[in-house]
Amino acid sequence: MHQRAQPKPSAPAGPDGPYTFERAIADLEVQRPLRNQRLKQIAAQLAENRLQAAESELTEHLAKRPDDADAINLMARVQVRLGRRRQAASLLARCLELAPDFDLARFNYANLLFQLHKFDAALEEIDTLLLRDGRNPLYRQLKANILETTGANEESLAICEQLAIENPDRADSWVSYGHALRALGRQEKSADAYRKAIECQPSSGLAYWSLANMKSGRFGEADINAMLEQLQRPDLGSEDRIHLQFALGKAYEDAGAYERSFEQYAKANAAMRLRIEYDPDTLTSGVAANKALFTPAFLESSKGAGCLAPDPIFILGRPRSGSTLVEQILSSHSAIEGTAELPFITALAARLEGREGSAYATGYLKVLANLGAPALRALGEEYVADTKAYRKLDRPLFIDKKPANFQHVGLIHLILPNAKIIDVRRHPVACSLSLIKHHSSRGHPRLAELGRLYRDYIELMAHFDRVLPGRVHRVIYEDMVADPETETRRLLDYLGLPFEESCLRFYETKRTVLTPSAEQVRKPISGEAIDYWRNYEPWLGPLIRSLGSAFTAYPAVPDELR
Repeated sequence: MHQRAQPKPSAPAGPDGPYTFERAIADLEVQRPLRNQRLKQIAAQLAENRLQAAESELTEHLAKRPDDADAINLMARVQVRLGRRRQAASLLARCLELAPDFDLARFNYANLLFQLHKFDAALEEIDTLLLRDGRNPLYRQLKANILETTGANEESLAICEQLAIENPDRADSWVSYGHALRALGRQEKSADAYRKAIECQPSSGLAYWSLANMKSGRFGEADINAMLEQLQRPDLGSEDRIHLQFALGKAYEDAGAYERSFEQYAKANAAMRLRIEYDPDTLTSGVAANKALFTPAFLESSKGAGCLAPDPIFILGRPRSGSTLVEQILSSHSAIEGTAELPFITALAARLEGREGSAYATGYLKVLANLGAPALRALGEEYVADTKAYRKLDRPLFIDKKPANFQHVGLIHLILPNAKIIDVRRHPVACSLSLIKHHSSRGHPRLAELGRLYRDYIELMAHFDRVLPGRVHRVIYEDMVADPETETRRLLDYLGLPFEESCLRFYETKRTVLTPSAEQVRKPISGEAIDYWRNYEPWLGPLIRSLGSAFTAYPAVPDELR
C-alpha cells in the first residue's frame, strides 16, 4: 500500500464547540455554494429525484462549459443516483483536476473509490483531506472503514475509539467502535460499546441487532420490554424497526419461544423483501447459460489460458453454510492466509457485462465465450493484483471466501486454472433458516424463493462436477462437525499441503473475522446447530416444499438436478 500521509493530530474543541459529525457535514455543504442560477435549478431537480431531467440539462450545460467544476460535481451526483458509480468516479476525478480545493467532491470521490474497492486510491484522497483538516470526524470515520475492510483493524480500532470518546452522545460512533472491537475478538468490550449506543439512542435497532448477532450474550426481560416499547413508536425509522425485529427474534429464540421468534423474523424479512428486485428466473436461466457454455469441448479449447498463479483458494456455496468455519480451519495452516469476502470476481463479472453489479447476472458469459487466452490471462493477473491490498502475511496461499462466487466457477476456472475451489454445503433447511434469522443490507428472498435458489445452486455445482471432475472439493458441513480431523485432512490433501495440528485448534488462531460467524469460529466445533432448524419446522412449509427432492435427498444431489 502507499505511504500514508500523517494527518494533523486531533485537537480539543475550539471556540465553536465540539467538532461533531453534524458540524462537519454542514461545513462541507456550505464550503462551495452554487452561484449559477441554472445549476441551482438543476440541484433542485436532483433533490426532487428528477434524475433524467437533471442529467439532460447538465449534459447541455457541460457541452457549452466543459470545465465547470460545479456542474461536473452535480453530474457525478446524478450518476451515483442512477447507479453508475464508475462514471461518477471519473467525473469527480476531472472535477478535482479543475478544483483541487473542492473538499466535498474529494470526500465523495474517496467514498466512491472505497465502494469500487480502490482502497489505496481512497486512502490517498482521505489523507489529502486529513492534511487540511485532521480533526474532521467524517474523514476519520471513512478512513477507519477502509482500514477495517483491508484488514488494518488495529489502526481502524484506534480511530473508532477516539471518535467515540469525542462524540460520547452519538450512538453511531459507539456502534462503529463496537464493530471494530468485535472484529478483533474483544467481545466483552464490544458488547459494552453497543450498550453505550443504546443509552445514547434507545431506538438504535442496529445496536440491539449487533448485540443479538454476537451470539455470546442473552437478552433479559428488560431488554425485550425495551425493544417492544421502541417498536410501538410511530416515529420509529424503518431501518431501526427491521433491526429491532431481528434482535427481538433472537431474544425470543434464546427464551425458547420459537413461534414468537419466527413471527419477528418473518416481519423483518417481509420488510426487507420489499427492498429488492429479485426474480428467481434470473439464476435459473443463469444456470442454463453456464451449462450451455461450459461444455467439455469448450473447456478443452480453453486449456492453457488464464493466469497460472496458484495462490487463490476460493471458498464458496450458499451463505451460512459453514464457509467461515472452513476458512478459519485453513487460515490456521502456516501456508494459508485468510483475507475477507473479496469483491473482485463478482465485480469482474459485472464489468464484463457492462453493469455496475448484479448478484446473479450471467449475461457476461457471452463476452467470456469470445475472450482469447491473452485476455483471460490479463483478467486473472488483474484479480491477483487487486487482492494484494488484503494480503498482510508472507504466505504462499490466500483465501477468497465469498459464497456468491458459486455462480462464477466457470469464470474462475478460465482466468485462474490453478486456483483451488472449495464448495461448502449444509443442510438446505438449516442453511436457509440461518439466512432468515440474519439481517442483510441487501434483503432476503421469500421462503419459497430460497428453496428454488438452493436447487439452482446444487444443479450448477453438479454440472461442474460432471464437466470438471475433481476440480471442486466439496465439504459437507455435517461431516466436518462429526469428524473434523478426517475432513480437514481431506481438505489439505486437495490443496497439496501437509496436515498441521493447528488446523484442529483453529479457535486459537488470532485473526480478524467480519462475518456473522465471528464468535462461533473462536470456539471448538459443536454439533448443536445440526438439527436446530427443527425448532422452526412448523413455519417452514413453503421452504421445504420448494426444496422438494433437494430436501429429501440431502446430502446427495437429486437425479433430476445432475
